Amino acid sequence: MNGWTGRILRINLTEQKVNIEEPDFESYLSFLGGRGLGCQILWQEVGPRVDPLSPANKLVFLTGPLTGARVPTSGRFTVTSKSPLTGTVFDSNSGGIWGARLKKAGYDGLIVEGKAERPVYIVINEKEAVIKDAGRLWGLNVPDTTGTIAAAEGTGYSVACIGPAGENRVKISCIMNDNTRALGRGGLGAVMGSKLLKAIAVKGSRKIDPAQPDKLEFVLYETNKWIKANPITSQGLPEFGTPVLVNLFNECGIFPSYNFQQSQFTDAYYVSGEAVAEKILVGKKGCYGCPIKCTRLTRTSRDSGEGPEYESIWALGPECGISDLEAVAEAGYLCNRLGLDTISVGVTIGCAMEMAEKKMIEADIRFGDASRMCSLVEDIAYRRGLGRELGEGSRNFARKHGGERFAMQVKGLELPAYDPRGVQGMGLGFATSNRGGCHLRAYMVGPEILGIPKMVDRFSVEGKAGLTIFYQNVNAAMDSLIICRFMGLAVSEEYFARLLSAVTGVNFQPQDLHIIGERIWNLERMYNLREGLSSADDTLPERLLREPVKNGPARGRVVELDRMLEDYYKFRGWDVSGIPTQKKLSELGLEVI
Repeated sequence: MNGWTGRILRINLTEQKVNIEEPDFESYLSFLGGRGLGCQILWQEVGPRVDPLSPANKLVFLTGPLTGARVPTSGRFTVTSKSPLTGTVFDSNSGGIWGARLKKAGYDGLIVEGKAERPVYIVINEKEAVIKDAGRLWGLNVPDTTGTIAAAEGTGYSVACIGPAGENRVKISCIMNDNTRALGRGGLGAVMGSKLLKAIAVKGSRKIDPAQPDKLEFVLYETNKWIKANPITSQGLPEFGTPVLVNLFNECGIFPSYNFQQSQFTDAYYVSGEAVAEKILVGKKGCYGCPIKCTRLTRTSRDSGEGPEYESIWALGPECGISDLEAVAEAGYLCNRLGLDTISVGVTIGCAMEMAEKKMIEADIRFGDASRMCSLVEDIAYRRGLGRELGEGSRNFARKHGGERFAMQVKGLELPAYDPRGVQGMGLGFATSNRGGCHLRAYMVGPEILGIPKMVDRFSVEGKAGLTIFYQNVNAAMDSLIICRFMGLAVSEEYFARLLSAVTGVNFQPQDLHIIGERIWNLERMYNLREGLSSADDTLPERLLREPVKNGPARGRVVELDRMLEDYYKFRGWDVSGIPTQKKLSELGLEVI
């Protein structure tokens, strides 16, 4: 078998048992790996009555068939679980080198179930998988945890772990790997903390041989030409990192600020990619197998670390009315060390700032107060004072204080740095995302703003349902291969299929990836429906539907969601209530799932 090892570890923390399982090959063909296979496992093993923070929930760590296979950006892995923040099926993926090392240790993935009696960590290598005591690790931040394990286990290990936020079951905590890479969204760090699992260290050096090495060499040559030919992947991201988007999106009027009250930020330049390069940049870095190298190594007058990238700059900056680049960077460093999702942290704080401004809560926080950001981040991680409530996420926080309309979230997940009133397709993508407010499920700013693969009218609703579905399906397949979303800006699914065929020896066509992606999307939908979600959850914050943008290029606009949603359900093959029809499920081979 090429591309897959055919082996998945299952570790039961309650019983302290380690087993190796061999999935049916049909599961690999139907779901590939990563996000797809994770959803299938969750569907089968974690039902609707499971509390996300109970021992019955599971963490499913998975690689994909391209992981570690010399394909550009193929060092990624996913973790799938039931989210304590949203209650939905949830997956998050991350770069670094952890995923490649798990694959090279001889495993496609790892299922963690149950709950340990006391804090533990797991060590995985080519010879064994062992559960060890983590008493001395509990309470440590991410870099200290990583360093302590490296000292104990020796060289060559890559560590995925939680910080204090995950230990304290903060619902906007994340799992960190390789010190600064993040499985950032959905509160998966809290799930890991609920199991008293502090870390997983992996080491592997097995060679991953492709089925058709000569074919792979040729397709890699062609693929790399596309990456070099695209100005975003060859120039913009390598030169300025993801913050290269700040000035562009601000000019387009889709850069939300002050908790989405505005769609532009007057001082955007001071937190832009250009400002990062001029003021705090000290180096660049990339994940395993990545030619793009978008990571920024930075230093402020008081601290140093990685980032901040586009979403973190926005969430900890303009979303909260802050233009102090050093303060934003330092808050980002702290989120990484404590294990917090920067998007959810910033948007939840922004929500609280607006509610304080409107006298709905009694709190000494206000827009533009950069001096409070780091202390608020610490309070969230350690559940202190106001941070105890903020750590529940914006929906729960705002609902408690009677201001749910000020929570900028979908299905409980905080929205990212795009005002959909100026990009209609992005609004539809947010509303229909199976994991909540996410830009990566259908990155509609590609065609609507960046002109990739071609420019479409961003203010029009015509054709947006079909285009959104197209990208949702393709991206579900990409998340199962697994490759970075940035590669999709330069390389089409035709090349993904050719790479997959060369690595596995199985003949995949582009249309096969579309069908696999559609299968994954529909199974995720069925999971959420089983959890009690409905078409009523396919919506956006009232502000985006009812409050027109006041100034800038999107002035006077709201998201015309209803006009797009009807077409979306129809084109998905779902009924008017957003439920997949039996005909659609049968077409996708899901009728017996």
